[in-house]
Amino acid sequence: MSPASILVLIGCYFGLLVLISYFTGKEDSNAAFFKANKSAPWYLVAFGMIGASLSGVTFISVPGAVEAKQFGYMQVVFGYFFGYLVIAYVLLPLYYRLNLTSIYTYLKERFGNVSYKTGSIAFLISRTVGAAFRLFLVAKVLQLLVFDLFDVPFAITVIITIALIWLYTFRGGIKTIIFTDTLQTLFMLVSVVVTIVFLTSALDLNSISAVVDNTMGSSLSKTFFFEDGNDPQYFWKSFLSGIFITITMTGLDQDMMQKNLTCKNLKDAQKNMVSFSIVLIFVNMLFMVLGLMLTQYAEINGITAKKDDLFPTIAMLPQIGVVTSAFFLLGLIAAAYSSADSALTSLTTSFCIDIVEIENKKEAERKQIRKRVHIGFSIVLILVILLFDIIFTDVSVIWELFKAAGYTYGPLLGLFAFGLLTNFQIKDRLVWVIAIISPLISYILNMYSKELFNGYEIGFEILIINGLFMFIGLLLIKSKNLVKT
Repeated sequence: MSPASILVLIGCYFGLLVLISYFTGKEDSNAAFFKANKSAPWYLVAFGMIGASLSGVTFISVPGAVEAKQFGYMQVVFGYFFGYLVIAYVLLPLYYRLNLTSIYTYLKERFGNVSYKTGSIAFLISRTVGAAFRLFLVAKVLQLLVFDLFDVPFAITVIITIALIWLYTFRGGIKTIIFTDTLQTLFMLVSVVVTIVFLTSALDLNSISAVVDNTMGSSLSKTFFFEDGNDPQYFWKSFLSGIFITITMTGLDQDMMQKNLTCKNLKDAQKNMVSFSIVLIFVNMLFMVLGLMLTQYAEINGITAKKDDLFPTIAMLPQIGVVTSAFFLLGLIAAAYSSADSALTSLTTSFCIDIVEIENKKEAERKQIRKRVHIGFSIVLILVILLFDIIFTDVSVIWELFKAAGYTYGPLLGLFAFGLLTNFQIKDRLVWVIAIISPLISYILNMYSKELFNGYEIGFEILIINGLFMFIGLLLIKSKNLVKT
C-alpha cells in the first residue's frame, strides 16, 4: 500500500469512530461519561473487552514472540481464565453491592483516606504506563509505514495519535467506548483471520486439518514447560502469574472494571465476564497459530525481521496484497485504540472521582473539571510515550509491559487482598510508605534472584511477590481494631 492509501484508510476509520461518538455522545453528562447510565448490553461489553484486553501489544508482540518463546504464553492465558472467575464471583459482587463508580472507593470505606488515595495513585501510574506502552508500539509502526516517508517527526505522530483518541471520547466517554470497542474488536479479529487465510495459501495448507497438523507438528507449538523450575516460562510460574495478572490488571483496574460497571446489574456483568474469559482463550490461540505461520513464512522467504517487527514487515509486503495489508493496518489501529481510548477515559474517571473528588464540587463545575482532566491526561500520555522512545530501543513490548505491571499493580493487589482476606484495620497514614517500599524490595530481589536462588529467574510472578510484600507490610502496621461486621 502507498503512504497516501494508508492515510486515506486511517482517515476513513477515524471518521467512522467520530460518527459513532456523535450519536453516542449527545448526552454530554458525567453520568454517561463515567458509567454509561448503567445501561450497556452485557454482550456488547463482553465482545468489546476482547479488543481492550488484547490491545496493539498482543496484536504485534504475541505473534512475534512465538519464534523465541514458542506457545508458552498460553500457560499465562490459561491462568487468565481462573483469574476472571475470581473477578466475576468475588470482586464484581463487592463493586455492585457498594454501587461504585471508581472501584478504589472501596479502599476508603475499608481502610481510610490515605489507602484510598494510595490505591488510586497506583492505578493512575499503572494505567498511564500501560497505555503509553501500547500506544508507543503502534505509533512506532505508523511512523515506520507512513510518517517517515513524509519526514514527519515522531513527536508529531504521537500528538496526532492521542488527539484522535481525545476527539471521539471527549463527550461520551465510556458510553461511546462500549460501541467503538465492539467495532474495533471486530476489525482486529477479521484482520487476524484474513492474514491467516493468506498464509495458509502461501504455505500450501489447503484445509483446516492441514493447519492443525502443521501446528501440532512444529517444535514451535510447544505449550507447556514443566522441565526447569528456573525457566521464566515454567508452567506453574506462568499459570499462577496469569491468575494474578488478571485479578490485578482487570479486576483491580478502573479501566477494565468501568466497562463492567456499565451493565444493568450484577448478573449481566457476570455473564459478560465468564463468556469473555472463554472466548479469550480461543482468540489468543489464534494469535499463537498466526505467529507460527508468520515465522514459517519468514524462514521460507528469507525475511529476517524478528519479534515486534515480524508481523508488520510481512503484512506490508507487496505480494501479500492490498486487501490483507489494509486489514492488518485496520486491525493494528483497532487493537491499539480499543485499549487506549478506554484507558484515557478511566484515567479521567479515577482522577476526577478519587483525587479531585468531583462529587463534592458544585454541579455547575463538574463537567468543566472533567473536560480539563481529560485534556490533561492526553498531554501526559504524549509526554510518557516520547520518554519511552528514548528509553526503549529493542524490546518485545508485551514482556516489558508485564514486567512494569508487576511493580505498579503489586501494591493494589496487596491492598485489596488484605481488605478481602482479613478483618484487621491498619494505620492508614502509613500505607503510602509500604506502597513505595514493596516495589523497591521486589525490584532488588528481581535483580539478584539468580545469585540468591541458585539460578532461579523471576518472571511474571514478580507481581505476586510484590503483592505479598505489600500484604506483609500491611500486617506490620495493623491496628488493634477489627472491622465492624
